[in-house]
Amino acid sequence: MSNGSAKPVVAVIGGGFTGAALAYHLARLLGPGAAKIVVYEPRAVLGGGVAYDTDEPVHRINVPAARMTLVPGDDEHFQRWLVETGALRDDLDATTADGHVFARRSAFGRYVSSQLQPLVAAGAIEHRRSRVRAVTEAEGGEWRITADDGSELWADRLVLATSHPSPQPPAALDTVLAGHDRYIPDATLPAALSSIRPDDRVLVVGTGLTAADVIATLDAAGHRGLVTAVSRRGLRSRGHNLSPQDPFGDFVDLPSRSARALLRRVRRTLAEAEASGVTWHAVFDRLRGQGGDIWRALPVAERRRIVRFLRPYWDVHRFRIAPQVEAAIDRRKAAGTFVLHAASIAGVTRQGDGEIAVTFRPRHGREPFEGRYDAVVVTTGPGHRSILASQPFLEGLVRAGVLQPDSVGLGIAVDEQSRAIRPDGRTAKIPFIAGPLARGTFGELMGLPQVTDHAVFVATRIADELADVLDTVLTTGRAVEV
Repeated sequence: MSNGSAKPVVAVIGGGFTGAALAYHLARLLGPGAAKIVVYEPRAVLGGGVAYDTDEPVHRINVPAARMTLVPGDDEHFQRWLVETGALRDDLDATTADGHVFARRSAFGRYVSSQLQPLVAAGAIEHRRSRVRAVTEAEGGEWRITADDGSELWADRLVLATSHPSPQPPAALDTVLAGHDRYIPDATLPAALSSIRPDDRVLVVGTGLTAADVIATLDAAGHRGLVTAVSRRGLRSRGHNLSPQDPFGDFVDLPSRSARALLRRVRRTLAEAEASGVTWHAVFDRLRGQGGDIWRALPVAERRRIVRFLRPYWDVHRFRIAPQVEAAIDRRKAAGTFVLHAASIAGVTRQGDGEIAVTFRPRHGREPFEGRYDAVVVTTGPGHRSILASQPFLEGLVRAGVLQPDSVGLGIAVDEQSRAIRPDGRTAKIPFIAGPLARGTFGELMGLPQVTDHAVFVATRIADELADVLDTVLTTGRAVEV
C-alpha cells in the first residue's frame, strides 16, 4: 500500500466530467473506506471542466436533458435533478415548444458536482485543488505525484482524465496576430469574447460546436456586425429532429473493414431511412451507439483514413447544436449578418489601424478572395495531436517511456483495458486513461453517454483489481503489492 497506508490509493488527474464520473463510480463500487481516492482538479468544484464550467447563459447542453446522466441506465437522472432543485426557474428559454429541455451547460456542471459532494464530504473522495506538476514512476509500481502547491502523493493506481488540450490556431494566424487586442486563439476561456465591440466584423475560424457557441454568445451580447465563419469544407453543425424515432440501420453485422465500405454502407442506409420516412438523425444515432464495435473492426490504416477524410462530416452530424443556438444562427443568417465560407486561409496581414486582412483559398480551385475584419476567433477544436505536449507532467511521462500517442492522432495509445501502452509495448503497472483521450482504441468517446460508460468501464477495472488485493489482506492479514 502507498504512503504506508492501510488501504490502496487511487489518484485521478483531472476533475472535469470524466474524472468526476470515474471517481463517483469507483467510490460506489468499492464501498466506504475501501480505498483513498484523490482527484486533482484546480477548479473549485468537481465535474465542470472545460465543457460545463461556463457562466455564459447561451452555452447549452447539445442533447435533451432526458438523455444526459451520470448514472447509466437512468437516463432521466439529470432531468429529475433539474425539476427537484428548481434549476430551470431562472432559465425560461431552456424548454422548447415541444417540451424538450436543453439546459445551460453550467446547470449540468452543478448537477455532477452535487452528486459528488456527499462523497467528498464523507471522505470517500478527496479533492485536491492544485495542478499536477510531475508524475514519477517508483519501484514497486507506485506513482509519485507532485503538485504545484508542493504537496506529494504516492498512489497505487493512476488514472489520467485530463482536459482536452487547447485549440491549435493555424500558424498563418498565430504568427501574424499574436498580441492583437481582438485576436482570440482560444474561445473556450472565460470572457474570451469581451474585447469584441458591437459593430466589429468578426472572422470565426472553424464551424463546429464551439463556433456555434461563439456566434450565439455574440448575438446575446448585442453584437450587430457581420460574422464570417470559415472552414475548409464549409460544414456547419446540424440541428436536432426531436420527433420520436428509433435508431435506424445496423453496422456491426458483417462489419465494414474499410473506410470506403463503411461510407457506402452509411449512404445506402441513409437512402433506406429516407424511403422509410426516417431522417438522417436516426442513422447517426445508430452509428453512435455501435461506434465502438464499428471502430474496432477497422484496421489502423482505415481508422486513419476516417480521421483524415470523414471525421469533419461525422462531427457536424453527430455533435448537434441546441435548438436555441440554432435559432440564433438562423436569425443572423436571415438578417445578413452571418455568412459561411468553404475555404482555407492563404495569408494574413495586420493593417496600421488594427484591421486584419485575410486572403482565402476556396475549395475546388476557385479564385482566392480577401476579407477584412476587426476581430478573429479561433474555434478549431481541441488540439488532440499535441496532447502529450500540453502539460509538463505528460511530457515527463513521455520522456520516461510511459506514454505515447495513439496510432491515429486522437489521443494516447491504450490497450483494450484502457491502460496506456508504453513505447516498448509493456502494459504492466501503467496508468489507466479515461475519457476522450482513449478514443484511438475505443472509437466514439466524445459524446457524454459514451464518456460515462467508459468512466464506469475503467472504474470497474480498478475496483476488480483492488477487490482482489483487499480480499487477500482480509484473509491472510498480509499486505500485498497493489
